[in-house]
Amino acid sequence: MRTKSVAIGMIDTPKDQPKNKPLVESVENLRIALLHSFWNDDVGLIPSVDAPQACEIWLRTPAKEYEAASIAEFRDVCGALDIPLRDGHISFPERIVVLIEANAKQLADLISSIDNLAEFRRAKETADFWTGMDNAQQAEWAQNLATRLSVDAGTKTSACVIDTGANNGHPLLAPLLADADCGSVDTEWGTSDEDGHGTSMCGNVAFGDNLGHWLQTDTAISLPYKLESIKLIPKSGHKEDQNLNGYRTSQAVARAEISNPDFTRAICMAITSTDGRDRGRPSSWSGMIDALAAGVDDENESRRLFVLSAGNVRDASDWANYPTSNVTSDIHDPGQSWNALTVGAVTFKDHIANEDMANIYTPIATAGQLSPYSTTSMMWDSKWPNKPDIVLEGGNAAVDGTNFTTQLEDLSLLSLNHKPQLANFTGNYATSAASALATEQAARLHAQYPSAWPETIRGLMVHSAQWTQQLRNQFSEPGNSQKANRERLLRACGYGIPSMERAISSATNSLTMVVEGEIQPFQEKEKNGFKANDMHFYALPWPKEALNDLPLDTMVTIDVTLSYFIEPGPGEIGWRDKYRYRSHGLDFNLKKPTESLDEFITRLNKAAREDDDTDYGGSGVDWQIGEKKGRTRGSIHRDWVEMTAAEAAEAGVVGVFPRSGWWKERPYLGKGNSKARYSLIIAIRTPNTDVDIYTPVAIAIKSPIQV
Repeated sequence: MRTKSVAIGMIDTPKDQPKNKPLVESVENLRIALLHSFWNDDVGLIPSVDAPQACEIWLRTPAKEYEAASIAEFRDVCGALDIPLRDGHISFPERIVVLIEANAKQLADLISSIDNLAEFRRAKETADFWTGMDNAQQAEWAQNLATRLSVDAGTKTSACVIDTGANNGHPLLAPLLADADCGSVDTEWGTSDEDGHGTSMCGNVAFGDNLGHWLQTDTAISLPYKLESIKLIPKSGHKEDQNLNGYRTSQAVARAEISNPDFTRAICMAITSTDGRDRGRPSSWSGMIDALAAGVDDENESRRLFVLSAGNVRDASDWANYPTSNVTSDIHDPGQSWNALTVGAVTFKDHIANEDMANIYTPIATAGQLSPYSTTSMMWDSKWPNKPDIVLEGGNAAVDGTNFTTQLEDLSLLSLNHKPQLANFTGNYATSAASALATEQAARLHAQYPSAWPETIRGLMVHSAQWTQQLRNQFSEPGNSQKANRERLLRACGYGIPSMERAISSATNSLTMVVEGEIQPFQEKEKNGFKANDMHFYALPWPKEALNDLPLDTMVTIDVTLSYFIEPGPGEIGWRDKYRYRSHGLDFNLKKPTESLDEFITRLNKAAREDDDTDYGGSGVDWQIGEKKGRTRGSIHRDWVEMTAAEAAEAGVVGVFPRSGWWKERPYLGKGNSKARYSLIIAIRTPNTDVDIYTPVAIAIKSPIQV
């Protein structure tokens, strides 16, 4: 722990000027500058000297075993500085998040009192704070933000919400959603939202979980994408012509593309069936989404990024057995889609600020755990994809000892009400809200990388995801191997919570390489049938000198994500078998540090010839998930391996190779020689931030690394 800084006294001079005034002012300016350097939020939200505010404190921690000591040390410092510290914390790899009440002076004192501070952020006001106002006050706040809100005039990116319509007369939707960008699959329904779900989805797609934050700022806000709304159903729970859901979804996409044909878009759909009886088996609806994503029967072969909600635990009485209620509730159709990004829900909302409600209700989940609403694929047959792919904030539910409720705005995300004449703000929750947040991230990534493929955007989001320690604890069973527990995590919460920061940038101690490629998986034999054809190999631009300069026992992580879209098998007959449903599979592996390139090629060639997904060629390295524990399920695969820096310097090649599918097994359909696209994302991370592995590569290629 650092010693506290000593204040310099202020003594008036004979001219009534404080003695040492320049020195004191320079010290104070330095403290302000230092506080700004740690503040990772809008500077206008820094607390004043006289008014403490709730702030998130992000602490660095090198490993799980240091967490308890770090929190204990921070608690002691807060006690010494008379800073209230809220119970509970959230754990991420290398970070702990705690909540305090502090003013600007106390935050500055923290900087000089503890070594492992990473950043400060203003804690968000709960939805209850805003929805509890009378509507005249809500309207005043909304109008103030509306005057500062716009869409980037040059954008060619959109976020398309397929839902119950949207009321774009809301002051906070009007600047973002034009009348021309509102449509419906049934003209008799109109485009307005009579249900409320679509408007609240648009609110979170536009503002994420930051609406309350932006309401409190005074800066101009320009979204790098615009909104589109297509009405798929007239109201939540609409059951008319359910067998046409796949067809109507295709019509909804077509309407958006006709309106803005040159746009890249993230397509958000939180409409699902009411149950998960498919148990992972493809349906006509999920099959249509897979076909649309892959550009099947599209003359331009346009690929599309779909973001789907996983569906919700329907029976609140099941929450008495949380989280078993998540384990036994299957993801709802069409969330089993192979090519879509399926989103489940985590929650960090476990504090009820409303004192009247806090005296009655207790949140079900604690911060960092799976939301009570979220469904999983833990009961599915092992041949079907790991779903959800990622999780994002979906709010929490509460219990009064006997009865459960979803009606606490403190445990929901703030969004927009479809009837602003009655209320401007409302709460949104469950996997719908989580999928809206994922769509916001996807649209921002599309805007950041306008030429990137949808496969790449999906891959970047999965690649950037992390599990909280709370999720790890929740889905780890004593006696299981680490890989078995990671498989449970994958089936419950995908790869975790994605991060925009990790998706768009490399740090000095990490390097991310993105490749977009095209491969012909199979080739016709001289006689009947097809065989594996192409394999692609990539030499990785690791700075060997920097890695070899690290201590011999330094462990580094190599993290690989492979994202591609499959073409669903024609007809539903045979969809009980993944090899007859998917057109092809792809996989990757890493050269062992001790093997030659020829030996590596031979090993992958043997694996590619096999008709199932078992790596008979030998995995080569100790992947953290591995093909036996689910890495090869679905059409997005991620795995990582830890090895010494010296080994990483020698393991410098990644290979991409084909797996079997109906293109190969059903040659009479004439698709055996087809080509397939993929995105390969590879990162290497070292624990030592003093070693720069990014700059040598950036200098070597003499241009910024871009997708």
